[in-house]
Amino acid sequence: MAKVAFLGLGVMGYPMAGHLKSKGGHDVTVYNRTHAKAEKWASQFGGKAAKAPKEAAEGRDFVMMCVGNDNDVREVALGANGAFGGMTKGTVFVDHTTASAEVARELYADAKKRGFDFVDAPVSGGQAGAENGVLTVMCGGDAEPFARAEKVIAAYARACNLMGTPGSGQLAKMVNQICIAGLVQGLAEGIHFAKKAGLDIEKLIATISKGAAQSWQMENRYKTMAAGKYDFGFAVDWMRKDLAICMGEARKNGANLPVAALVDQFYAEVQKMGGSRWDTSSLLARLDR
Repeated sequence: MAKVAFLGLGVMGYPMAGHLKSKGGHDVTVYNRTHAKAEKWASQFGGKAAKAPKEAAEGRDFVMMCVGNDNDVREVALGANGAFGGMTKGTVFVDHTTASAEVARELYADAKKRGFDFVDAPVSGGQAGAENGVLTVMCGGDAEPFARAEKVIAAYARACNLMGTPGSGQLAKMVNQICIAGLVQGLAEGIHFAKKAGLDIEKLIATISKGAAQSWQMENRYKTMAAGKYDFGFAVDWMRKDLAICMGEARKNGANLPVAALVDQFYAEVQKMGGSRWDTSSLLARLDR
């Protein structure tokens, strides 16, 4: 059992922190900007609720965080009442936020100066993965603190790997999002074509999902997509945030991302349709207009 803080109780963080307590058996203190949500979590899982990141981090062995973007990362970690101010030597800060590699390297360097460790550890698997404790975690940082953190992360992950130096976890997550963008657009076009062609979607997917076209997106999203329902999983707004990070990094390293850039513009059209909070499979809604 470890003393753990979890900062950020959104759709991902709330169940992740829950697994730390219920499955991992850890002593967990949580923080959320809306304190009532932290209190609700503490009441449900039996942990403690702190009113500031610094307070949550004090006396902890590990501090986990899952917030929105680079600005949130800096505020919660480095702000006036930030978690870094409450941490002591030998502790490990694990950032599950999908953010830039730049901010990961920045926080790693700051943590080192203060005498503790930082691991960037974005996750894949969406809300369902968080709730079921089967996330995939991509990490960047030093091997020794990663090995310690991995044992704690195991409470909500089915796979957790160190990808390389600081920022490498974020870079791996960018690859993940680049791949998903193309997959979902291809699936959306396929289902759209099948509808126009008058094919039975159930029979179609039952057949082609056994071949080379098979994907997680196909198996888990085709039914809701075919039904025109888009209230499942990762929101369009967040995907556009992630794709912006991908394309920003590509401008630095010279990578060419024509499909990701095009799909990002398709998501912009979905936003204009009122689909900001629809899940990423809503690319089909754009085609079916």
